[in-house]
Amino acid sequence: MIENNKDILIKANAAITEGDYEGFLSYCTEDTVWTFVGEETLKGKEAVRQYMSKAYTEPPKFEVDHIIGESDFVTAVGKISMKDKDGKITHYSYCDVWQFREGKMDKLKAFVIQAE
Repeated sequence: MIENNKDILIKANAAITEGDYEGFLSYCTEDTVWTFVGEETLKGKEAVRQYMSKAYTEPPKFEVDHIIGESDFVTAVGKISMKDKDGKITHYSYCDVWQFREGKMDKLKAFVIQAE
């Protein structure tokens, strides 16, 4: 189960980097909850869809350093680069903690900081 959840996260992230946001969302539960620590909380696929349409003006680039799985949780640690609406690339370090439910990504707690 743990390896399967890790594989799901890897496939979902690959969909994002290819610009396939609906493909990514197919790996999420309908009532998924994303908490960006210190920022905002998104509830449900539609809220996530709207977030991605604004935040990902172009597909982000991920560099995953570690993926750690235990029970229904998978943690990914790495770097992400995204273009903003003005075309400027910003680099971030992140730690995403995903909780899975019935083989789907259910809850996300994301710790994201802008890199130097």
